[in-house]
Amino acid sequence: MSLNKSKDIKELKKFDIDLEFGQQWEKYIDDLFCGAKKAEVKTERDKWQQTGNICIEVESWGKPSGLETTEADVWVQNLVKDGRLLASIMIPTDVLKEILPTVSKGTVMGGDNNASKLNLLPLVKMIQTLQSI
Repeated sequence: MSLNKSKDIKELKKFDIDLEFGQQWEKYIDDLFCGAKKAEVKTERDKWQQTGNICIEVESWGKPSGLETTEADVWVQNLVKDGRLLASIMIPTDVLKEILPTVSKGTVMGGDNNASKLNLLPLVKMIQTLQSI
């Protein structure tokens, strides 16, 4: 059943355009969930809520890793607090690579034995940068 109850052809025509646009991106997500696209999934524990940052790994044990080596089409960053998933941010990997140099507020070492180089990305700044692309 159509959500648009209008009989006005101009409104219906716009609905068709909106529907086509929406279906295009539904297919994108469907391809992702069905395995036609690859996703790299990382999960932030409680710290993101205190700092407002997410961490993007680019090196581990002195070798490129994470974002530098992924073959994924999409990077997914889960935001978890107290063991509960609150949100997942999906960003095309190429877009994340594009904005990382301008958005990162520096690197820290972390992970097992502090052997991973992590870029700190402020969530708010990341969204603002995406708005200006």
